[in-house]
Amino acid sequence: MANILEAHPPASRHRMPKPSDLDKLRHKARTVTDQLSANVAVDAAYNESEPANLPAKVLRMDRKLKNISEVRHFFRTNTTPIFFLGATPVNLLGLDRWVRKFSYITYYDGWDGHHPRVFTPAEKPYVDFQSAEEINNWLLENSEVREYIDSQCTPGGPSPKIAMVFFDEETEAICEELGYDLILPSAALRTELDSKIITTKLGNAAGAPSVPNVLGTADSYEELMELAEEAGLGDDLVVQTPYGDSGKTTFFIDSRAQFKQHSKNIIGEQLKIMKRINNQPVAVEAVLTECGTVVGPILTELAGYKELTPYKGGWCGNEMHPDVVTDSQRSRAIDLVRKVGNGLKDTGYRGFFEVDVLVDTDTDEVYLGELNPRISGASAITNVTAGAYADVPLFLFHLLEYLDVEFELDVDEINARWEEMSGADVWSHMIIKETDDILQYITHAPRTGNYYLDSRGKLQFSRSALDWHQLQTHKEAFFLRIYGVEDYRWKGADLGVLVTKAKLQYEGKKKTKLSIDAKHFISCIRSQYKGIDVPPAEHGN
Repeated sequence: MANILEAHPPASRHRMPKPSDLDKLRHKARTVTDQLSANVAVDAAYNESEPANLPAKVLRMDRKLKNISEVRHFFRTNTTPIFFLGATPVNLLGLDRWVRKFSYITYYDGWDGHHPRVFTPAEKPYVDFQSAEEINNWLLENSEVREYIDSQCTPGGPSPKIAMVFFDEETEAICEELGYDLILPSAALRTELDSKIITTKLGNAAGAPSVPNVLGTADSYEELMELAEEAGLGDDLVVQTPYGDSGKTTFFIDSRAQFKQHSKNIIGEQLKIMKRINNQPVAVEAVLTECGTVVGPILTELAGYKELTPYKGGWCGNEMHPDVVTDSQRSRAIDLVRKVGNGLKDTGYRGFFEVDVLVDTDTDEVYLGELNPRISGASAITNVTAGAYADVPLFLFHLLEYLDVEFELDVDEINARWEEMSGADVWSHMIIKETDDILQYITHAPRTGNYYLDSRGKLQFSRSALDWHQLQTHKEAFFLRIYGVEDYRWKGADLGVLVTKAKLQYEGKKKTKLSIDAKHFISCIRSQYKGIDVPPAEHGN
């Protein structure tokens, strides 16, 4: 199976049992799945019981939107069906609180059918997906999904709008054939901008510099050092190739031996050769609109924790709190992201993007790290900040760009207000992966909903919930289950996402560490997963 929240390949590959073997495992498990289903009390805000034959009488605002109040009105009376597709709804979960006619179409349903705005096909034959793009394309072509989308559309009304994190040219062709509007920049443009070389050139032209660097090729250690010397980078270097996850295409080289170790990945590639610095990486999401770039909050990341991921240095969550950066660093980072937005405008790009910013902890300089031209894993937190509740969630500015509406907003005023509010909130989330080298058929799994840590540090289920927006204290958490009963778990699989209003890491004496509460959250969630060990299928079966 593909990793569904990011682009990592599986840490280990197993041959999954055939679907015909499932009955044997179910019988062995003797699990009553009904006892594990969530029981969600549907809030009235989600209970749209419109008469089947009567069109909704909604007064649309047809003039240009001039302020946030009018933007709110526009989305609360929206009549265009909008769908977010993905393995799970985690990236944009909760946006249906702001946007009428907004739904989620997902492969996995953590609510077992009880979330009123989440649709999952009932018939899902086992498919060994190799990427998140494959999952989204499968959903688009699924007959149940197409029928559901049709049921949400009005004959003669606007075409359905489709958003997702990962897609490709095949996705675009499917949407075109079905008459769906894919409200994202083209796959070709996104692929071009994904290049670290292109990002560096774009940033340089826009006044958003990267860490001191030189671009070029090096087929030997001598050629590498010659380039570095000419650029004044020293002999302790960070070398990146254009494409791929930064954890797998970033190489630290300070000797001939280290160059030799990574030479097969470096020789023949276009390279970004950087001076090695001590840095703090932060993530910033933004939306490029016709009125300018709206910049979201600054978040730090959780990475490489063995309790969460089997991938060395692998991303496993984000957190937002007042002390992520200083006020000066925050202001300069926001300015850098806006400059990146200006550079993107020249490429024809519009809408949502994410920038990795590097803060040099020795010199206090702020640099452009990487550009991710898409919705990101940090979006789950970005859309629930104090700024989002004061105005609207960041992703709604993306929707304005792709819906049939004219608007003229004071982006400078919005950014100034959001920067002022940036220290007023604390949110974190962690992606909990399977870290053991196992293959199990899951017989018991934790429920999706709200939990709390009791006085003994034990995680207790509080109640079913549709999202994490109603969390109040640092001892509460919302868990979104991904793999559940009758699924498999394997090394690297995404078990679920835990969101809380608390810092999950702190600066230890030598490195950043997970907090005690974070470790309790993780171990308690893991303890609720139980299953039957499945022997690898024999070759040829």
